[in-house]
Amino acid sequence: MHAEILLVLGLSLGQSAVYAIVSLTAKLTAEQRLGDQTVAMNTSASPRPWLDLTYQLLGIAFAIVPVLLAVHLLRRDHPTLSLGIDRRTPMQDLARGAALAALIGLPGLALVYVAGLLGINANLVPAALPDLWWAVPVLILAAAENAILEEVIVVGYLMTRLRDLAYRTPVIIAVSAALRGSYHLYQGFGAFVGNAVMGVVFALFFLRTKRVLPLILAHLLLDVFAFVGYTLLPKEWLSWV
Repeated sequence: MHAEILLVLGLSLGQSAVYAIVSLTAKLTAEQRLGDQTVAMNTSASPRPWLDLTYQLLGIAFAIVPVLLAVHLLRRDHPTLSLGIDRRTPMQDLARGAALAALIGLPGLALVYVAGLLGINANLVPAALPDLWWAVPVLILAAAENAILEEVIVVGYLMTRLRDLAYRTPVIIAVSAALRGSYHLYQGFGAFVGNAVMGVVFALFFLRTKRVLPLILAHLLLDVFAFVGYTLLPKEWLSWV
């Protein structure tokens, strides 16, 4: 089962973590200090709008494939397992997701600001798509992709598999949180700390409720606010970032 975990992570966020570590190493060894560098997310993939849209949609769709694989593997061994990815309690899940988003998002903004002042984070541009009609819908889809991929793999799949292997609860929480922090290292050390803390909170929530959907909704709200908000807000409002 350890091999299965490594393969699933190697196809998804484990691979992202490796690239993030290499990216951070490159930034730390560059002439510019980390705090003076910029990291852009959701960038254009082609100067031709229709081809750019095609690449964006394909990237989002194929990123979900490891999620489907992880769910398939879990259900093969646990036929009744749902991970709480259902609509049994939609209003409760939405309320929990919104509460988690507020709990994580407000301190997260403060952490981003402080990390920028300390120079331990690169300057983050959450959205760098061209000003076209499909930019906002694609950013929302990208937020959904991130939310589904991260919460199903890092929380639902990984924590369930580690419990199958009889790891102790503190170890399971630490591994899940450390992985979440590690694939954000391309942004800097502040991003690692912030996301690792978020990972601890989300892991504790999952252990208590056995539901991933509220985590997906919370993550979706956070990313939509970051991606779409950055695109729509006047640039002078963002000058402090």
